[in-house]
Amino acid sequence: MCLEYFEEAVDFMLQHPKVKGPSVGLLGFSKGGDLCLSMASFLKGITATVVINACVANTIAPLHYKDMIIPNLSSDPGKYKITESGLLNLVDIWNDPMEKPNHRSLIPLEKAQGPFLFIVGMDDHNWKSEFYAQIASERLQAHGKDRPQIIYYPGTGHCIDPPYFPLCRASVHAVLDQPVFYGGEPKAHSRAQVDAWQQIQTFFHKHLNGKKSVKPSKL
Repeated sequence: MCLEYFEEAVDFMLQHPKVKGPSVGLLGFSKGGDLCLSMASFLKGITATVVINACVANTIAPLHYKDMIIPNLSSDPGKYKITESGLLNLVDIWNDPMEKPNHRSLIPLEKAQGPFLFIVGMDDHNWKSEFYAQIASERLQAHGKDRPQIIYYPGTGHCIDPPYFPLCRASVHAVLDQPVFYGGEPKAHSRAQVDAWQQIQTFFHKHLNGKKSVKPSKL
């Protein structure tokens, strides 16, 4: 996977007549989240980044940018579990990025030009999202950077969509081609989607437009 591909997208957006500029924000979910973290860490013109249930290490495939390669975080597929419904629970297959053999997969967040917002579903059965957000916070502070904003949502699974989308507790995984369990309880998850959407908009308005509030979500 080449970061230059995403760099072209950023450059395109910054030159688009409908984009205010002088910078853009990023919003990424799951694998898209760690891609956004890499983009914010290595590319110019990005001043606000939101990730939803994402890892702080590069995942799935090695990431290439110019003469640099970040290996993907290793995993142990044998650690998967099967739910009573016959779905795969993958949360334990990923190796700890803080262990020495996996350090090279960590994304250097401290190089980013702007702040981060981590949206964390505490019933995520795909990633250890709470653990990864804490790693990000500790790493940024260790390098003299501001602590990221982290919002935790109890009873909330992996797929935190915009408000009023139905809860997706499971689906056929695009890479594995197997049914995977994502977690989440309907009531808590639905409330989290409404609040997270407001938090995301507020974050972007603050760091991209200098505004402090937005209108609430409505049906």
